[in-house]
Amino acid sequence: MIRFETPARPTPAAPERPHVVSLHGREVRDPFAWIKAENWREVLDDPAALPADVRAYVEAENAYGEAVLAGTQALRETLVEEMRGRIKEDDSSVPEPDGPFAYYTRFREGGEHPLVCRQPRDGGEGTILLDGDALAEGHGYFAFGDIAHTRDHARLAWSCDTEGSESYVVRVRELATGEDLPDRLERVAGGLVWSADGRALYYVERDDNHRPARVRRHLLGTAQEDDLLVYSEGDPGWFVNLAETRSREYGVIALGDHETSEAWLLDLSDPEATPRLVAKREREVRYDVEQRGDALIILTNADGAEDFKLVTAPLSEPQRSNWRDLVPHRPGTMILDHAAFSRHLARLEREDARPRIVLLDLATGEEHAIRFDEEAYSLGMSGGAEYDTTRLRFVYSSLTTPSETYDYDMASRERTLRKRQEVPSGHDASAYVTRRLFATAPDGASVPISLLHRADTPIDGSAPALLYGYGSYGIAMPASFRANVLSLVDRGFVFAIAHIRGGTEKGWRWYTDGKREKKANTFKDFIACAETLCEARYTTRGRIVAHGGSAGGMLMGAVANMAPTLFAGIVAEVPFVDVLNTMLDAELPLTPPEWPEWGNPIESAEAFDQILAYSPYDNVAPQAYPAILAMGGLTDPRVTYWEPTKWVARLRATMTGGGPVVLHMNMGAGHGGASGRFKHLEEVALAYAFALASVESAR
Repeated sequence: MIRFETPARPTPAAPERPHVVSLHGREVRDPFAWIKAENWREVLDDPAALPADVRAYVEAENAYGEAVLAGTQALRETLVEEMRGRIKEDDSSVPEPDGPFAYYTRFREGGEHPLVCRQPRDGGEGTILLDGDALAEGHGYFAFGDIAHTRDHARLAWSCDTEGSESYVVRVRELATGEDLPDRLERVAGGLVWSADGRALYYVERDDNHRPARVRRHLLGTAQEDDLLVYSEGDPGWFVNLAETRSREYGVIALGDHETSEAWLLDLSDPEATPRLVAKREREVRYDVEQRGDALIILTNADGAEDFKLVTAPLSEPQRSNWRDLVPHRPGTMILDHAAFSRHLARLEREDARPRIVLLDLATGEEHAIRFDEEAYSLGMSGGAEYDTTRLRFVYSSLTTPSETYDYDMASRERTLRKRQEVPSGHDASAYVTRRLFATAPDGASVPISLLHRADTPIDGSAPALLYGYGSYGIAMPASFRANVLSLVDRGFVFAIAHIRGGTEKGWRWYTDGKREKKANTFKDFIACAETLCEARYTTRGRIVAHGGSAGGMLMGAVANMAPTLFAGIVAEVPFVDVLNTMLDAELPLTPPEWPEWGNPIESAEAFDQILAYSPYDNVAPQAYPAILAMGGLTDPRVTYWEPTKWVARLRATMTGGGPVVLHMNMGAGHGGASGRFKHLEEVALAYAFALASVESAR
């Protein structure tokens, strides 16, 4: 039986230092504000810069957490071996054709990081272009960023992050020699695009507040300080991204916050080109641009198209007045993505949490859809690197079906399986059951639940459950194959995904009904899903472990405050729990871009009160709490390290019983946790061991 230990060491207690936030005639006490280091910008780039008093407290919490979980160590090692056994160690992706070559990634057996490779288009021996394992040597953290080759396939621009702070360094590799040029670009956010002649590289540069704010052009062989400024965004609430059209004729400078967007086109064949505006920004109007010949195909919510539509516009005159419907808006059917080819248009859409791909023959206007039979599944579309082709690649999986990669001929409608995910330790899909349930929220909304359990799991209320949720930014949680969670399911757990408001599983309104003044719907939906699992006898109160990360970690903090007796445990990864204080600090990397999502409490007393009403950190109450695991990363620029740390400190100072409350702070990683595909499993095993110990200790 796995249970929590009672450590011999004293429970950490963070000192309380008076600090009051005063605004709009309100005063909010924050006794743990000191945990946020004044030099936080420096800490993102150099973890050693963390002030000594903060480091001492965080390290004490880490040591205490390991002591509490000491009895799970053998289980964690077993879980890592199980999960590793489901990974094909020498796995590789399906090669993606582009001209004379096909590009792919693969892993060597035992390797932590990918190898970026290419081979002749029609097959043959592959060549390693970038060796992730070798490049990671000497770094506690390593992750590739963007990778882009020139049109003549002679050079490769590649970026990496060695701190976890998502601030990338870019190098350029000569593929004939395998050597990197002297060129080195720093403080890069991503989005590498080559000029047509391969002599210049466009990239996005971060500003002093760690935000992607500018596009620059780097001429090979010159110093970064001489790079030409192509575009600079003046609004700190808007992020800058860079991509290219499938035809590779244009770079697309895509700008936006969570409600509004704008795009500029950059002629990649003209070294003197300046960006050209597609359509000026209008509040709450979003659009994404693809190009086909002398026309643009635009995905947009303009003209009240809440669930989006596709329009066309002349490339020469792309302003809003010239937009014409190509695929009209259909309420309840949300268009998620589109890919334009020389003869076809592919779109990915979702209705009632089920995705499908629809193909349009641009010459005849004839449409057809690719459909699937399972009750709940995940579908992803990849347009690939080529424009003049009839081939579309897509990836399908479900909670019981491992990932399958297909090439689909949009003209002949022939579907070719290119790869099926291997589970080396074995996987019998017939041993599992996947279902779709619906919970009824307090206001009557019908909330989808996707669930997975073993066919022999008793449905009598005795099984424990792991209920996963997110519910923010319009991000939908796919019912995809998750090999790791089988380690819980095989131990009798029911695994469920709550498709709560704040996502877009049921369309754009499903998102807007879970944001700002309606944010409480997200939390109530999740609680309703947990109660539905109990009513349907999949589990029972006090046998549920709630799991979420980032904004889903905010959800974890909220439901812990609202319904603590419903859960045996809470696993909150990089949890966004200090919502009010973060939204009050306009200097933090994500704060201005987040105001459309949560509201701006600096300018609005109403927004201040709305956020204060649910902010998990500010609503910790003198009550018993379930066992809580808060996981963070010291160099995380999205959910900064002090959010989970302050939350744990306040919980321990306020709660009247329950627990334990454990902090696990990765001192050398950021938002995504440990880098390396096997190293990351240690953190997954920690979360799952905590879940198992939570339900055992709650008996």
